[in-house]
Amino acid sequence: MSTEYIIACAAIISILAYVISSCYIGYRSSFRSIRKKHVGLYTGLDGDVTDIKLKRREYLEAFLKIPFEDVTITAYDGKKLHARYYSRRSSAPIAILFHGYKSRAQRDFACGAQVCLDLGYNVLLVDQRAHGESEGKVIYFGTRERYDAKAWAEYAVSRFGEDIKILFYGISMGAATVLMSSELDLPKNVVGIVADCPFSTVSGIIKKVCKDMNLPVWLIYPFVKMGAYIFGRFDPDAASPIEAVKNTSIPILLIHGDSDRFVPQAMSDEIAAANKDIKYVKIPEATHALAIIYDTENYVSELKKFTEIVLGE
Repeated sequence: MSTEYIIACAAIISILAYVISSCYIGYRSSFRSIRKKHVGLYTGLDGDVTDIKLKRREYLEAFLKIPFEDVTITAYDGKKLHARYYSRRSSAPIAILFHGYKSRAQRDFACGAQVCLDLGYNVLLVDQRAHGESEGKVIYFGTRERYDAKAWAEYAVSRFGEDIKILFYGISMGAATVLMSSELDLPKNVVGIVADCPFSTVSGIIKKVCKDMNLPVWLIYPFVKMGAYIFGRFDPDAASPIEAVKNTSIPILLIHGDSDRFVPQAMSDEIAAANKDIKYVKIPEATHALAIIYDTENYVSELKKFTEIVLGE
């Protein structure tokens, strides 16, 4: 065996090892759920006190005192999914709520869930797969979680009856999830969708984060996408909110803060442009997922007007 052959084999093995390890790093950093690294309920709410932090903490502490019922269903792939059911009144419409990426359901919806309850709706607060008490190890950025949304709607119909009206309501990745679900064959009971600060495409938000970290997108993203294929066994571009809304007739309320630096408002601009029937509300000065805290009065007013149309007063 010649020296040149050995060197060539070693070079090929080194390249393959580099590619595979880079793909795994991309997969692990983006799609692998490591729960101990998820946001805690009170993360960021201590330290330097601001009005926004105080309001968030007050809403959260009040919300955590509201009694609920633990609910579980089985997803399309056998995973056990968990939610908390908050009952306001029998036969009322139900709002099914979906939180954001590596976040907590109670944290993201401490205010929004209470608003829904105050409006007279029952609430099903979902732990997205690979989060909270739901099973799973991979975060699919909504591309597969959309099927979980459909499963939760089907559960609501089976439990509360064929006439139950359902509102999907998501924040951040949860908003992308419900928008992507809108093109599925959902139960006719899903009569409205509220999407707060969604991203327009999975590739778009990952590339944006790469830029924020001063990483070369042209080099990093191919490894991230390949890692999703190899280790997560899914295509991150299999679905997107911007494409889904082109194919739905479900009424949509889209909300975004104009000071959102994590998911830029421009992404909601793209989504709104894809469907002329979308009601689009921009909240001045609001940062990511906090529009309801920055301008509670306007946010709740728009939410109430929308839900009164799709759910009834």
